[in-house]
Amino acid sequence: MRHFVKHLVNQWTQFAYSFPLGSIFFGAFLLVGCGADDDAAKNKNGPKPTLVTVTQVKNQTLEMTQQAVGSLEGLIDPTLAAEVAARVIKVHVSPGQTVKQGQLIATLDAADFGMQRNEAQAEVARIRALLDNQGKTVARNQALVNKKFISQNAVDNDMAQQSALKQQLEAAQARVGSINHNSSKTRITAPISGVVEKKLVDTGDYVNVGDPIVQIISKQRLRAHLPFPEHIGAQLKPGLKVRLTTPTSSKTVETVIHELKPLIMEGSRTVDVIADVVDQEGWQPGASVNGTVVLGEQASALVVPEQSVVLRPAGSVVYVVRDNIAHQAVVKTGLNKDGMVEIIEGLGANDMIVVDGAGFLTDKTPVTVETAKLDISQSTQP
Repeated sequence: MRHFVKHLVNQWTQFAYSFPLGSIFFGAFLLVGCGADDDAAKNKNGPKPTLVTVTQVKNQTLEMTQQAVGSLEGLIDPTLAAEVAARVIKVHVSPGQTVKQGQLIATLDAADFGMQRNEAQAEVARIRALLDNQGKTVARNQALVNKKFISQNAVDNDMAQQSALKQQLEAAQARVGSINHNSSKTRITAPISGVVEKKLVDTGDYVNVGDPIVQIISKQRLRAHLPFPEHIGAQLKPGLKVRLTTPTSSKTVETVIHELKPLIMEGSRTVDVIADVVDQEGWQPGASVNGTVVLGEQASALVVPEQSVVLRPAGSVVYVVRDNIAHQAVVKTGLNKDGMVEIIEGLGANDMIVVDGAGFLTDKTPVTVETAKLDISQSTQP
């Protein structure tokens, strides 16, 4: 081509010297020849295909969820109080200490109960001696009645006194039991396993009945309070599945809605949703909790990765690859969950779509396809 153009240039040069208008034709020919060379170069160095990754659109089960951040409340947090009046001998625990059920928490002075026990036991022994003697009297007088030496009335009186002594003995023995029971209350033990929150008395303090000694917080049973917006209140009901996480533990707990508070919270206009957490290691009363309630499931939904959906003047689009050409498909999106977007309209279940590189494409762009490592064939449920 170049040799041909050079030959023509020489011919037109000689023609231009002979005719004044020859120079005009010569210049036009040069422009046409140069344009032809530029078009050839442009076609040779045209745009290279864009490297993209692709994946196939498939049907998935998609959960419809709502999230909220709430707090954890301890359902079992007893304050141990004195059941008898006595002086504190020793408190065996400190705040922050973990205790087990039945562990000794505090010891009260039991000396007074020891003296009362001795007195009551002495009274029991006295009444028992009187009862033994009365029994002998009844037996002796009954023998005299049989011999008709005395009347039956005398024996009846003796038997009445014997019965009264038996009642007195039972009362004295009951008093001993009561003193022993009260004495056992001087050893205060943990009713549950948990952590000591507060120590309210110390060695040497005198406590009356009902005075608090220590407070224990149990982690065995917690209650999550989750404030959900009032506009979804009609969709919430006891029994719905709830997934809970907390910063103090790496474990996700799956439970259900236990109950709903009947009133909308005035300050925040939210519904207080309550779910119980039972015996979970690492979960702390007072900690924050993230709750995800499952409002329902969509059994068959088309989902694509978030990066596959890009904004263009036509709206939200996804690029479908056919024969190494990316074709723009305008889509209507739905739920967005865990990095996946639901496609309501615009795609088919078996379409091959662009994942990485979608943002650099336009309609009918040539592409070089590399299969995406992302697998969306599994369920989008967490």
